[in-house]
Amino acid sequence: MLTTLKTAYTDTRATDLAWALGREPLPALAVLDLRLGDATVQLRLLGASHQVLVEEEQGVCSETVACMPGSSKPLPLGVAKRVGNWDYEFAARVETLSRGSFAGRAQELLALVAEHPHGLAGTFPGSPNAFTAMMAQRHEGQLRWRTWHAYPQEGRLVATRTRISARLPVSPQAVSPAGAP
Repeated sequence: MLTTLKTAYTDTRATDLAWALGREPLPALAVLDLRLGDATVQLRLLGASHQVLVEEEQGVCSETVACMPGSSKPLPLGVAKRVGNWDYEFAARVETLSRGSFAGRAQELLALVAEHPHGLAGTFPGSPNAFTAMMAQRHEGQLRWRTWHAYPQEGRLVATRTRISARLPVSPQAVSPAGAP
């Protein structure tokens, strides 16, 4: 799904993006509700980038990548941690492209996400290459999503990928009693 966001372009630089887990739902400009296996996933485009909300038997997970007032932590290149009963992995990278390459890559990504059944993309008024785009899927028991945040004035594209999977319970046979060989 492709939409034009009805707001001013508020992200001014790729370096303004921050990452957070566990935030409450923030006001969204566009939302896509998905059912992926047993999980309810909500892709949310914000005035300042994206938020993904996941609810499943294992619990609730909330990821936010946005320009957050008061946050001085830069966007991490990678995070791996336990979130409730899930294993959570996040990675981000920033590409710097020439003006011509940027425009071509932006339109290619927008077309890919707009045509994907679990994709949501929003462009900002005044610049067809200023956008935030997201896609989600379930693959081999894992929930995965990718996002792209475009900064045409800098020629920068921030790409993220996230994967969460249910933490496997430890079987009683795998734990030996104290003192056992």
